[in-house]
Amino acid sequence: MAVEAGQQAPDFDLQVNAETRVRLEDLRGEKNVLLVFHPYAFTGICEAESCDIQDNLDRYRAADTEVVFVSCDPWPARQAWKKQLGHDYTFASDFWPHGAAAQAYGVFDDTRGVAVRGTFLVGKDGVVKWALVHALGEQRGTLVEESLAAVG
Repeated sequence: MAVEAGQQAPDFDLQVNAETRVRLEDLRGEKNVLLVFHPYAFTGICEAESCDIQDNLDRYRAADTEVVFVSCDPWPARQAWKKQLGHDYTFASDFWPHGAAAQAYGVFDDTRGVAVRGTFLVGKDGVVKWALVHALGEQRGTLVEESLAAVG
């Protein structure tokens, strides 16, 4: 079962690149976190969602919100895709241990070994303020208005 609004957000520790990791504990008290799980890099629906976030990145930043875009792809693929798209926010890998963060948030598909489309707005206090989960193949649509409304 997916984490719901009002629950304490599970910690995560995700690889960004060879030298960098992103951890919820490092952001707690400093930033809100929009944690966006998706199944695969280099796919159409995931690219559209990524572009929606990039198009609204200034709004997230103005709301003191760090965006972390996550899949179970290895970090070199994540960074290659980010470079190809020219996006300016964190693309993180939940590759090893495989899907650990997605499992903790209840959005890991054991059959396919990927995350489903799960989006969680974690407040500075570490509590989930808003959550939205879609099955594989379902597009999330724009996240901006609902997620930013949850920031308050």
